[in-house]
Amino acid sequence: MKNNYAAIDLGSNSCRLLIADSNGNYLYKDTHSPKLAEGLFKTKQLSDEAIERTTDIFCKFSKKIKEFSVKKENIRAIATASCRIAENADVLLQKVQNKAGISIEIIDEKEEAKLNLRGGVMNVCGQSKYVVLYDLGGASTEVTLATNEKNPHILYTVSIPWGARNASEAYNLPVYDEKSAEKLAAEVKKYMKEFLAVSDYEKYKSDAIVVATSSTPLRLVAMAEHTGSYDRDACDGKKLSCATADELISGIFASSEKELIDNIYIGKNRTTVFVAACAIFQTIYKELGAKEITASLKSAKDAIIQNFLEQNNG
Repeated sequence: MKNNYAAIDLGSNSCRLLIADSNGNYLYKDTHSPKLAEGLFKTKQLSDEAIERTTDIFCKFSKKIKEFSVKKENIRAIATASCRIAENADVLLQKVQNKAGISIEIIDEKEEAKLNLRGGVMNVCGQSKYVVLYDLGGASTEVTLATNEKNPHILYTVSIPWGARNASEAYNLPVYDEKSAEKLAAEVKKYMKEFLAVSDYEKYKSDAIVVATSSTPLRLVAMAEHTGSYDRDACDGKKLSCATADELISGIFASSEKELIDNIYIGKNRTTVFVAACAIFQTIYKELGAKEITASLKSAKDAIIQNFLEQNNG
């Protein structure tokens, strides 16, 4: 009997499931938004509601994993910044274990960067000698410079302690406010200056491709191409010019809350964090001096599947 594999990536806003067979064919994908980091910035605690929403999602994922006959040893579930920050993360882990039968592993910034990098380069492997990949999460953003190959070698990585949700809450950015956005951008720039200096980025820049893994670039691609709906898979691997991104982000910053909610590429669930996400996203590509970005749906979950395949298929 051939093995199937399951990867779950629990972020600060979204939770993603990917199931694949032993040949690497994707059998099932699902994404939900439990908003795990909601309120975390102020309290340093995961709220009871967020824990309940997340547990419910893991219970649904558990049923689906059983449908595909995935063995326990072929499941890897990871959690990132929110669970690293939360003082009561153990409550969530225990509840998910008890109700869904799934063990969640809280990974550190280095492992998070490594997994996102391996997944992200699947869209650009061989297109350049180096890659800069940034993963904009709900409570942190990892920026990594690495070799652009199947098993990339990390040259330098920095973890910025701001993501879409905690930045939106900390800087009060459910809609655009110039002063608040400038404060957030200044904070992000501090970490980017460290990244540029310590990595000696100028030395690699001419032969480096920039990849962004999060829903923000994917949504911007959908807007740019006027697809009529937000289809993550259709946008995966597409390139977005930074000039076009600037125009789109200017429009987002000029939008009211109602206009953001009514925007088919954003919607009610994403509205409260999308302005902050765009502010972080734009600041990073400007600091990198990038002209073009590849938007990637492939990230940590895809890397987990690749790791399983290598371990079991030799």
